[in-house]
Amino acid sequence: MELNELEYLVVDWAKEKGILEKATPFTQHSKTLEEVEELSEALAAKEDGQETFVNIKGISVNTDHEIKDAIGDIMVTLIIQAKMNGYSIKDALEMAYNTISKRKGKMVDGVFVKDGD
Repeated sequence: MELNELEYLVVDWAKEKGILEKATPFTQHSKTLEEVEELSEALAAKEDGQETFVNIKGISVNTDHEIKDAIGDIMVTLIIQAKMNGYSIKDALEMAYNTISKRKGKMVDGVFVKDGD
Protein backbone atom coordinates (compact mmCIF):
# COMPACT_ATOMS: atom_id res chain seq x y z
CA MET A 1 0.00 0.00 0.00
CA GLU A 2 1.05 3.59 -0.54
CA LEU A 3 1.75 5.82 2.46
CA ASN A 4 -1.14 8.19 1.69
CA GLU A 5 -3.55 5.23 1.54
CA LEU A 6 -2.26 3.93 4.87
CA GLU A 7 -2.66 7.39 6.38
CA TYR A 8 -6.28 7.48 5.21
CA LEU A 9 -6.91 4.02 6.67
CA VAL A 10 -5.37 4.98 10.02
CA VAL A 11 -7.51 8.14 10.23
CA ASP A 12 -10.59 6.13 9.30
CA TRP A 13 -9.73 3.55 11.99
CA ALA A 14 -9.27 6.34 14.56
CA LYS A 15 -12.71 7.71 13.66
CA GLU A 16 -14.32 4.26 13.97
CA LYS A 17 -12.72 3.70 17.39
CA GLY A 18 -13.83 7.11 18.66
CA ILE A 19 -10.27 8.31 19.13
CA LEU A 20 -10.73 11.50 17.12
CA GLU A 21 -13.95 12.26 18.99
CA LYS A 22 -12.92 11.42 22.56
CA ALA A 23 -9.15 11.74 22.80
CA THR A 24 -7.24 14.99 22.99
CA PRO A 25 -3.90 15.95 21.45
CA PHE A 26 -2.33 15.60 24.90
CA THR A 27 -3.73 12.10 25.54
CA GLN A 28 -2.61 11.15 22.04
CA HIS A 29 0.84 12.45 22.92
CA SER A 30 0.83 10.07 25.89
CA LYS A 31 0.10 7.16 23.52
CA THR A 32 3.06 8.20 21.38
CA LEU A 33 5.33 8.20 24.43
CA GLU A 34 4.08 4.74 25.39
CA GLU A 35 4.93 3.42 21.93
CA VAL A 36 8.35 5.12 22.01
CA GLU A 37 9.05 3.34 25.31
CA GLU A 38 8.19 0.02 23.65
CA LEU A 39 10.64 0.86 20.86
CA SER A 40 13.32 1.73 23.43
CA GLU A 41 12.76 -1.57 25.18
CA ALA A 42 13.13 -3.53 21.92
CA LEU A 43 16.20 -1.56 20.84
CA ALA A 44 17.85 -2.26 24.19
CA ALA A 45 17.16 -5.97 23.74
CA LYS A 46 18.66 -5.87 20.25
CA GLU A 47 21.69 -3.97 21.57
CA ASP A 48 22.14 -6.80 24.08
CA GLY A 49 22.03 -9.34 21.25
CA GLN A 50 18.67 -10.85 22.24
CA GLU A 51 16.64 -12.41 19.42
CA THR A 52 13.64 -12.52 21.76
CA PHE A 53 12.83 -10.81 25.05
CA VAL A 54 10.00 -10.54 27.54
CA ASN A 55 8.39 -7.15 27.03
CA ILE A 56 6.91 -4.84 29.65
CA LYS A 57 3.58 -6.66 29.26
CA GLY A 58 5.24 -9.95 30.24
CA ILE A 59 5.02 -11.42 26.73
CA SER A 60 7.95 -13.09 24.97
CA VAL A 61 8.42 -11.35 21.62
CA ASN A 62 10.79 -11.42 18.67
CA THR A 63 13.07 -8.41 18.98
CA ASP A 64 13.14 -7.42 15.29
CA HIS A 65 9.36 -7.85 14.99
CA GLU A 66 8.86 -5.70 18.10
CA ILE A 67 11.07 -2.94 16.69
CA LYS A 68 9.13 -2.89 13.41
CA ASP A 69 5.80 -3.01 15.25
CA ALA A 70 6.78 -0.17 17.58
CA ILE A 71 7.89 2.04 14.69
CA GLY A 72 4.56 1.41 12.98
CA ASP A 73 2.62 2.08 16.18
CA ILE A 74 4.51 5.35 16.67
CA MET A 75 3.59 6.36 13.13
CA VAL A 76 -0.07 5.52 13.81
CA THR A 77 -0.10 7.76 16.89
CA LEU A 78 1.58 10.57 14.96
CA ILE A 79 -0.84 10.31 12.05
CA ILE A 80 -3.70 10.65 14.52
CA GLN A 81 -1.94 13.54 16.29
CA ALA A 82 -1.50 15.35 12.98
CA LYS A 83 -5.19 14.86 12.14
CA MET A 84 -6.22 16.17 15.58
CA ASN A 85 -4.23 19.31 14.86
CA GLY A 86 -5.67 19.83 11.40
CA TYR A 87 -2.97 18.62 9.07
CA SER A 88 -1.60 15.48 7.51
CA ILE A 89 1.49 13.53 8.45
CA LYS A 90 2.84 14.49 5.01
CA ASP A 91 2.50 18.18 5.94
CA ALA A 92 4.45 17.66 9.15
CA LEU A 93 7.10 15.49 7.51
CA GLU A 94 7.54 17.93 4.65
CA MET A 95 7.97 20.82 7.08
CA ALA A 96 10.54 18.85 9.08
CA TYR A 97 12.42 17.81 5.96
CA ASN A 98 12.53 21.38 4.68
CA THR A 99 14.16 22.33 7.98
CA ILE A 100 16.62 19.46 8.29
CA SER A 101 17.66 19.54 4.64
CA LYS A 102 19.40 22.87 5.29
CA ARG A 103 20.89 21.80 8.62
CA LYS A 104 24.62 21.55 9.07
CA GLY A 105 26.37 19.61 11.79
CA LYS A 106 28.56 16.62 12.51
CA MET A 107 28.45 13.14 13.96
CA VAL A 108 29.59 12.91 17.58
CA ASP A 109 29.66 9.46 19.22
CA GLY A 110 27.14 8.12 16.71
CA VAL A 111 24.72 11.05 17.07
CA PHE A 112 24.20 13.90 14.59
CA VAL A 113 24.75 17.18 16.43
CA LYS A 114 23.42 20.16 14.52
CA ASP A 115 25.23 23.47 14.36
CA GLY A 116 23.37 26.36 16.01
CA ASP A 117 20.34 27.62 14.04
